[in-house]
Amino acid sequence: MSPFNAELIGTFLLILLGCGVNANVVLEGTKGQNSGWIVITAGWAFAVFVGVVVAAPYSGAHINPAVTLGLAAAGEFAWASVPGYLVAQMIGAMLGAFAVWLVYRDHFNRTADIDLQLGVFSTAPAISNRLLNFLSEALGTFVLVFTVLYFTEASLGDEKTIIGLGSLGALPVALLVWGIGLSLGGTTGYAINPARDLGPRIIHLLVPINGKGHSQWGYAWVPVVGPVLGGLLAAGLYLVLN
Repeated sequence: MSPFNAELIGTFLLILLGCGVNANVVLEGTKGQNSGWIVITAGWAFAVFVGVVVAAPYSGAHINPAVTLGLAAAGEFAWASVPGYLVAQMIGAMLGAFAVWLVYRDHFNRTADIDLQLGVFSTAPAISNRLLNFLSEALGTFVLVFTVLYFTEASLGDEKTIIGLGSLGALPVALLVWGIGLSLGGTTGYAINPARDLGPRIIHLLVPINGKGHSQWGYAWVPVVGPVLGGLLAAGLYLVLN
């Protein structure tokens, strides 16, 4: 499997299971309806675990543009490979969100609350304050990328292992994302991944759902630019300390 395909499939699995747990918790008539924030954060952590397990041997399992850009800025990943990774991640995210819509289509159509419909696909602030929402996304992603950069310090003999989320295995990364969600996710829903929010938001725009509302493009820049800035700041601090 090529790195491009690995990033595409890994991100597809991330979004399939991540947006899938959102759907199970918030949509009308599901078996998991109203099961709560712990279920959502755990589901996203397990989604990361699955995506990393599959993609790690072939691409390093970035499955997140902020991670790819952060690693490149820190000198741990080739800039020439960045565009291909970003494209693969966006395609995978869109396909994953589309699959969730197919699986839960009847439940989408029974859910009258347009915010819950959109919330399956994309994040939104609990309290709208663009500056603090931006800070929340940037800080959460800073923690993610800064920690991942130290994961990638693992080595085998004189050679570094594959640079990326899969360097020490999937479980530490899943626990890291779970911790970020539990601690910092309550303000915005912790996208901490531009593809995770933008790809599904595009699918929300395109698919038919009964009574569907707007995709809230006025907010969409926050979970894209915030994570990118957070990842770059993490890379900068990493370079200063190392």
